[in-house]
Amino acid sequence: MIEVQHLTKRYGRVTAVDDVTFRVERGEILGFLGPNGAGKTTTMRVITGYMPPTQGKVIVAGFDVFDQPIDAKRRTGYLPETPPLYPDMTVREYLTFVAKIKGVQSGDRFARVAEAMKKTAVADMAERQCAKLSKGYRQRVGLAQAIIHNPDVLVLDEPTAGLDPKQIIETRQLIKDLAGTHTIVLSTHILPEVSQTCQRVVIITKGKVVAVDTPDNLTHRLAGAETMYVQVDAADADATSAFQAVAGVTRVGLSDRHGPAVGYEVESARGHDIRRELAAAVVSKGWGLLELRPLRMSLEEIFLQVTTEEVPSRKPESAGSIEEAAQ
Repeated sequence: MIEVQHLTKRYGRVTAVDDVTFRVERGEILGFLGPNGAGKTTTMRVITGYMPPTQGKVIVAGFDVFDQPIDAKRRTGYLPETPPLYPDMTVREYLTFVAKIKGVQSGDRFARVAEAMKKTAVADMAERQCAKLSKGYRQRVGLAQAIIHNPDVLVLDEPTAGLDPKQIIETRQLIKDLAGTHTIVLSTHILPEVSQTCQRVVIITKGKVVAVDTPDNLTHRLAGAETMYVQVDAADADATSAFQAVAGVTRVGLSDRHGPAVGYEVESARGHDIRRELAAAVVSKGWGLLELRPLRMSLEEIFLQVTTEEVPSRKPESAGSIEEAAQ
């Protein structure tokens, strides 16, 4: 549905986007992830036809964005980082105006406006001027204008910026509901955005793509070892030597201690499943097995590993959810 082929964008001597290539399948949500200044917004602007590339090409719904710009733009909805609202119009007036300039038939406009306001939860602000909306409502009205003409492709640049936690959850759910009928590229530097919403991720830094895959596959690709968290009720016993004796174990480290419950991180070579052996070692010693689960790289660790030269060391809290780590 979206093909970005060897895209390069230069501003004078500065290369903002450098030979970027990726593809988004029909109905997919792709997270475009990178630090501030990585080239995300520039790429979004080229995909939507807002600016031309220096080199390369972009195809949207089968149409070249620059050879067939009108056909491509009819099939694209775009939410820029700053929503393009007219402050003197009410929300209803603005969305009706947008529907008209996007080619929605006059007989369908009222229903389309009502549907877009309902989906984005702004119907209660229909008669309020855009200038008097809160930042969160402005963001949601911006999303409403992006979907008003029911486009095949949605390009969303920081869609939850400025929203409160409740609005963020609602917007994420809306984006997930739009998948399937819409192909979505979601640009963000907020890591939970990707884990909660996206099926695949493109990570970009300094204008270059450094990773393209699902978050799960990135975890397996980049992790150098399999790590298990084992918590045992072993009283004052030291379980380190017992775990080290298990075939395939390469490292054992103390993770935490809560009274008689002691947690360990046990590493093995990638692809070596030692869960049964670890459980058997605990049972053979007469200890209580309280917890046994894999520790996985968090998206934060993946992001840092592919965007910096230094690889962050694993911390016990990395076993927690990405959402918790972001708080």
